[in-house]
Amino acid sequence: MTSAPALLTLLQAWPEAPSLPGPLDAGACDALVRAAVSHGLAGFVEHALAKAGWTLTPDAGALLSREARMSAARGMRVRSLLSRSLTALAAVGVTPVLLKGYGLARRLYPEPLQRATNDVDLLVPRARVLCAVHALEGMGLTTQAGDVDQDDAHHVELTGPGGMVELHYRALAGYGQALEGDALVARAEDATLDGHPVRYLGAEDEAVYLSLHASNHLLQRLAWLLDLKLLARAHPKLDWDRVVTRAQRTGLPHLAWYAWDAAHRLLDAPVPPWVLKALAPPRWQRALATRLFSGPRLVGAELARSKPAWVAAKLALAPRARPMVRYALRRLRGLRPPVAAGTESGAPRPVRSPAGRR
Repeated sequence: MTSAPALLTLLQAWPEAPSLPGPLDAGACDALVRAAVSHGLAGFVEHALAKAGWTLTPDAGALLSREARMSAARGMRVRSLLSRSLTALAAVGVTPVLLKGYGLARRLYPEPLQRATNDVDLLVPRARVLCAVHALEGMGLTTQAGDVDQDDAHHVELTGPGGMVELHYRALAGYGQALEGDALVARAEDATLDGHPVRYLGAEDEAVYLSLHASNHLLQRLAWLLDLKLLARAHPKLDWDRVVTRAQRTGLPHLAWYAWDAAHRLLDAPVPPWVLKALAPPRWQRALATRLFSGPRLVGAELARSKPAWVAAKLALAPRARPMVRYALRRLRGLRPPVAAGTESGAPRPVRSPAGRR
């Protein structure tokens, strides 16, 4: 069994054990571990392997265990930063919506530290951004320069020794369009996390947001597809009609289709066929997406490793050409990599083989 089928087979079968045997030779075990690590799933895969009864070589097993512990340590650091941020915001009467990250993993994964996360993403009403920024600066974070009025801006970035907080006033911006945050905040649901009052997107809004976010980054991290599968499984009564309606209202229904189709096709996410039909882009874009988002290509994160290929793919898959062209020209002038390696919204990072060999 090669590395791509091994990882995808494990994720597709979850929460059941795969019917196929696991990788046997050292090279296949090594490749499976490196793929799990690079896609932010070292901890989850370690857990899933134990449930499946798959045995790795000693070197590969040691590497996976080490990487899972390192990922968990980073997650604990993010959890601490999140807790301090929530305390600071509560002091000024702001209860943010938690996007992705630790809050999502806490609700969907067997253990929250099994899913890699490297920063804190918070969504607040646009009218409370300045107040929230001042509160976070008061805990020692420094605001990075940026223009909140830019068409493709969607958050204020604050950094400090404890890590990075992205304070969103738009849920996301990409493909030359934006998903505004105020309506999502208004529909968000109250909850608590480690004793702090927080808010989460409603299940239907989260189904749309997570799919748009994944497609905005061209599905280059398999953890994002697994998020969708786990979300759908956690909400068996999900109102798919509402999901379709809200995805269409964003003006980005194609992006929802790319992610949910790949999650269904590769990981067996439970999505009704009529939902995919309702969200589907033109036939030629469906064919292109199926080719670009094949299992081996996603495991290898091929698009994240080439800026020209990245831009070409986004242009070809864009729901609307004109906004995407303007966006692409701005990104090319900025000479910024398509995704930041090693971050929550970034490309899979490389990992050395157990014996130091490729």
